Amino acid sequence: MIWRPSATRRGGWLHGAVPPTVTLHAEPIDGPVARVLVEDLVADLCRRYGDPDGGGRPLDPPAFAPPRGTFLVVRLDGRPVACGGLRTVGEGVGEVKRMWVDPAARRRGLARTVLAGLEQAGRDLGHRRLLLETGTAQPEALELYASAGWERTEPYGEWRHSPLSVCFAREL
Repeated sequence: MIWRPSATRRGGWLHGAVPPTVTLHAEPIDGPVARVLVEDLVADLCRRYGDPDGGGRPLDPPAFAPPRGTFLVVRLDGRPVACGGLRTVGEGVGEVKRMWVDPAARRRGLARTVLAGLEQAGRDLGHRRLLLETGTAQPEALELYASAGWERTEPYGEWRHSPLSVCFAREL
């Protein structure tokens, strides 16, 4: 899918400027492009939370492949700059994992592009509800999910007892 945002200041482009080409494609989570993006994400989480273990257990690549899930990569003028995955965690329920945007590409709506793609993938997989977990040291993520219509929900998963964990849900 190719997306050309409108030329606006809010998106980071001056009025009348030619906006960059943004593409969103599914790729294997254990492929070379996704692996680099996820490594950058883990390094960012380690800096934010001081976690030398890299933010938890490794993910199971088949869980992010059809028919159980997907992993999306955004390219900005051909350069991979953002990602996010979706896996099935129950009957009609999916979980968003590993959403990240390269700091040099932020404030351009790319996280919203990934999130919208993952929500559509959830619908395509037959999910009625999506979950995600983020943390208190990621204020931009908290703002994104709340402004995109996600609602805070009870803690779940690996970090459910952590005071740094914040969980969201969205009915599709």
